Amino acid sequence: MFLFFLSSGMFLGWSLGANDAANVFGTAVGTRMLRFRTAAALCCLFVMLGAVISGSGASATLGKLGAVNAIAGAFVVAFAAAVSVYLMLKARIPVSTSQSIVGAIVGWNLFSGSQTDSATLATIALTWVVCPLMAGIVAVLSYKFLSFFIRIFKVQMFTLDKVTRFGLVLVGAFGSFSLGANNIANVVGVFLPVSPFKEILLPGGLHFSAAQQLFFLGSVAISVGVVTYSRRVMGTVGSGIFRLSPLMAFVAVWAHSVVLFLFASQQLQQFLISKGLPSLPLVPVSSSQAIVGAVVGMGLLKGGHNIQWKTVGGIVLGWVTTPLVACLVSFICLFVLQNVFQQVVYLP
Repeated sequence: MFLFFLSSGMFLGWSLGANDAANVFGTAVGTRMLRFRTAAALCCLFVMLGAVISGSGASATLGKLGAVNAIAGAFVVAFAAAVSVYLMLKARIPVSTSQSIVGAIVGWNLFSGSQTDSATLATIALTWVVCPLMAGIVAVLSYKFLSFFIRIFKVQMFTLDKVTRFGLVLVGAFGSFSLGANNIANVVGVFLPVSPFKEILLPGGLHFSAAQQLFFLGSVAISVGVVTYSRRVMGTVGSGIFRLSPLMAFVAVWAHSVVLFLFASQQLQQFLISKGLPSLPLVPVSSSQAIVGAVVGMGLLKGGHNIQWKTVGGIVLGWVTTPLVACLVSFICLFVLQNVFQQVVYLP
């Protein structure tokens, strides 16, 4: 029965893979520096590694926002988020999976009468603004540094093309790892409190925790989305906002990956705290917002004349409407499941 209810999380994972793989490899594929098949294979492998190895950090934050305590309720929350993402995908808009799951959880809180942690919600909402800004700043600084380096050392065009192509593979792998680590909480995080899995002991004293088993299943669903549907959205990110050069494509993925990693790494957060330095909260930020922020940042660096502001406006509109749509769908589905199908969607 648990696997049946988990199907909505798998659907959400598929949606995330279909949408967010474009943020990692869309610029590389869009600029024809990498074939789609190669990009998809790398993305699947490193998303799985990121989810299983470093997926637990951001999951705790979603738990604070709303601890969905019934399996049928978790099913609806993931389903509502997935439907919202799917509708945006049909419109070929890179949508935020993070915003859809947050909206769906708030819908569950409203339906069950649970209090929404305003401090956690405010922290998450703030990252929706900070994330694209950070990505834009990192992209601009990185691009200016690389341009200076290329000019000083007079790098030949053929050499630059070869290095850039190799660099896109490396940052794409890094971005996929960060995506799995940061966004797996969106896919199966709501199922953690009701998961029936037990810890598995492996040879060599290794442990495969209940959470990691759930994260692995979620990462498989993401991989299916990458392979089956991500090619459509890659076109939008790769060339729909601003025509990127191969070097810019590299910088865009680099900036996106750094921002996701900063918001997902428990080890980095603990290191900064131990040194008395400020740290970022572990929050499942929007991969879409990060890559769009990076692309727009470099477009502005080039004068902003060739930025397709109509496309950017459509994407931003999607970010605003996604949590509202997810919240509404979640509330309606909870009502139907409880009153028509007689399912327990929350425990008092």
